[in-house]
Amino acid sequence: MYYSSGNYEAFARPKKPEGVDNKSAYIVGSGLAALTAACYLVRDGQMKGERVHILEKGPTAGGACDGWKFENIGYVMRGGREMDNHFEVMWDLFHSIPSIETEGVSVLDEYYWLNKADPNYSLCRATVNRGEDAHTDGKFDISDKGAMEIMKLFFTPNEELQDKRISDFFDDEVFGSNFWLYWRTMFAFENWHSALEMKLYIQRYIHHIGGLPDFTALRFTKYNQYESMILPMVKYLEGFGVQFHFGVQVTNVEFDCTAERKVAKRIDVLRDGKSEAIDLTENDLVFITNGGCVENSSMGSQNTPAPYNTEIKEGGGWDMWRKIAAQDPSFGHPDKFCYDPEQTNWMSATVETLDQRIIPYIKNICKRDPFTGKVVTGGIVTVKDSSWLMSWTINRQPQFRQQPKDHCLVWVYALFTDKPGDYVKKPMRECTGKEICMEWLYHIGVPESEIEDMAANSANTVPVMMPYIDAFFMPRAYGDRPKVVPDGAVNFAFLGQFAETPRDTIFTTEYSMRTGMEAVYTLLNVDRGVPEVWGSVYDVRDLLDATVKLRDGKKPIDMELNLVEKMVLKKALSKIHGTDIEKLLKEYQVI
Repeated sequence: MYYSSGNYEAFARPKKPEGVDNKSAYIVGSGLAALTAACYLVRDGQMKGERVHILEKGPTAGGACDGWKFENIGYVMRGGREMDNHFEVMWDLFHSIPSIETEGVSVLDEYYWLNKADPNYSLCRATVNRGEDAHTDGKFDISDKGAMEIMKLFFTPNEELQDKRISDFFDDEVFGSNFWLYWRTMFAFENWHSALEMKLYIQRYIHHIGGLPDFTALRFTKYNQYESMILPMVKYLEGFGVQFHFGVQVTNVEFDCTAERKVAKRIDVLRDGKSEAIDLTENDLVFITNGGCVENSSMGSQNTPAPYNTEIKEGGGWDMWRKIAAQDPSFGHPDKFCYDPEQTNWMSATVETLDQRIIPYIKNICKRDPFTGKVVTGGIVTVKDSSWLMSWTINRQPQFRQQPKDHCLVWVYALFTDKPGDYVKKPMRECTGKEICMEWLYHIGVPESEIEDMAANSANTVPVMMPYIDAFFMPRAYGDRPKVVPDGAVNFAFLGQFAETPRDTIFTTEYSMRTGMEAVYTLLNVDRGVPEVWGSVYDVRDLLDATVKLRDGKKPIDMELNLVEKMVLKKALSKIHGTDIEKLLKEYQVI
């Protein structure tokens, strides 16, 4: 497997890999990474579809990319997906996946046209005082000292960031800024999370720094992620005859490991509650989704809280990874990520409006009509003075194809589930769907006399607790996640958010899909390049632009300097006078 850039290889079709007709594949899980691996097996690996087996413990595919209406409970979207124009693997695959809504076009075509016709941007990023615009006004509001703290992290070698926390590098100069408000709520980072992941994120999205305050950097699907992304992939795979095995829980994978070679020998499963074993040869490829950010997630209802289940379940994703990791040090250290759910949990809730009573309060904040079919909030609206640190968003409506046209779906999430609410004086994790809706209605300005009635009769709210949703952000060292294909691996690979691939960032669709592509290309030796992570961190134009944007348009040369620093700067500027370097610095308003 090798990386490539440019379009020379992007449009090439690889030759059929040697020996692929004698190989089979077993894929553990059916999340985005797993489905991506299956797609690349049949598209570029040219493996026969009937020889590809997807083993899924649940009744449907998709993993964390869900979107479903549960009978007698309501609509549920545990999370949402924010996309970027430089998700290189994602677009490489989706240009081959047919749309299930528009005949003759791909998922990429559908997505591209939608976001061109209806570009994303926010008209209100944050509120205070029960629905008033917080007037962040597109500003990062970060001091020179805070900017230097970010710069120091940016330039610290990755090796020195292992097992370090963000709070080891930032103080209130950053944590008290709009920058951190935007960042932590958009990406779900906490102060105690990994400094290494923080640095990787800054580098990965340096070209989008200017688009963070108003979300112009983002793009969204038309419907929920399940209907817009997962279903087209499933239909595509079914067209090749790929075998989906639902109700099959993988409990362990057994390996034969020596210093030189590691071979997967057996898959232990529970099929309809009965133990079975799948014996493997070296021609049987195994793709393992280890860990899981939505493991132990639980759902409540309008009138019941979502249980907070933290005990690692026998046969679940974490338990399976522990059993695998015990067999070889190169298979990672799962307990670095799942040892303390108090540091990794947050909650979401899906609010379905049932009439028009709540809509005027939504319009007042987002300044748009949610029923036009176009961008509504343009991303999350963060309630800056919420004790839960609540944010909420409304994507294009309808979010489900079968959703009533006059109903609006709102996704609410909060990072501090253990803090009492500002209106409902209970921690979010103890609240029913109705009570979470009441807290949200309070913060969007609904009169207190009407809040309970609206929450009870004008909305249906379904809460979800996710104890390990931020597990991948926990401080870690290299080796805590296994490589996608560990050194010496003969017939297996790891997939998803807890597999290690260079430079890309977790908690993204692109990361999951990249691991799937890299796994297939490595094990089958596909003769085509995997598109490298977008190289904006190596583009001096993006670096200059970000430097100015981060300081809200203030030139770096205007920072407070001592006499010696001023003299050095003056001398340096005189040296570049009249050169292309001076022209470049002026173009990006650095000088």
